[in-house]
Amino acid sequence: MAKEKMIIKGIEVAVKKFNKNDFISLTDMLKAKEGDYFVSHWLRNRNTIEYIGIWEKIHNPAFNCAEFDIIKSVAGLNNFRLSVQEWIDRTNAIGFVSSAGRYGGTYAHKDIAFEFGMWISPEFKIYLVKEFQRLKESEQAQLQWSARRELTKLNYHLHTDAIKENIVPKLTEKQKTFVYQNEADVLNVALFGHTAAEWRAANPDKEKNTNVRDYADIHHLLVLANMESYNAQMIKDGLSQRDRIQKLNDMARYQLPILVQTNAPVMLGDRK
Repeated sequence: MAKEKMIIKGIEVAVKKFNKNDFISLTDMLKAKEGDYFVSHWLRNRNTIEYIGIWEKIHNPAFNCAEFDIIKSVAGLNNFRLSVQEWIDRTNAIGFVSSAGRYGGTYAHKDIAFEFGMWISPEFKIYLVKEFQRLKESEQAQLQWSARRELTKLNYHLHTDAIKENIVPKLTEKQKTFVYQNEADVLNVALFGHTAAEWRAANPDKEKNTNVRDYADIHHLLVLANMESYNAQMIKDGLSQRDRIQKLNDMARYQLPILVQTNAPVMLGDRK
């Protein structure tokens, strides 16, 4: 199971996915509270029991409300004790996950973990929420980058198969490699106005092994996916590269403004 880390006021706090939901380690969070404390100390509080009970009623159709009412009736009394595992067993709760062992610990759904953070201190809760938001924004940025790259691959097999079937068999091995690179640059020139090598030469500060497509916006990548499929068909139809690059540029110049629907400048080659 994938585990992520947050650093909150110098404390490393783990985040795991359970049933596609984010759960935060209460065991790790406890390290920020001075003295010997356990999650069970927090569960003794009547307000805590009411909060996690309401949360379960909202999110858990199988929650044992009758057992919850019994627990709530004695919560806050001097002799009241409740462990996380007992809470799970008695109420069929889903807001906590508890496991023993070296890599175990107690995790709670982020909603409950934020409430637990308030018990540690208001300041800790603020930093906890802030760091969790940063973590999620970082994840989203990574997903968007992956989606953008996947768009360029949607029709890639059509494109390369068309080259292989209609151009590659006629050339030497050395020429085959050249044609693959050249066909990729047909698309680059038609859409961006320059080859991959020209872009790298003009952008020496960019990360190594990246290209213009890694920095293209989503609209350009959508058009590029369409161009790959169109170019594959034109190759099969036997059109010359000169004819294809003109048609691809015309296609890009037509589609991109429709997608963008703004007055932003467009990175298109002006092929006459």
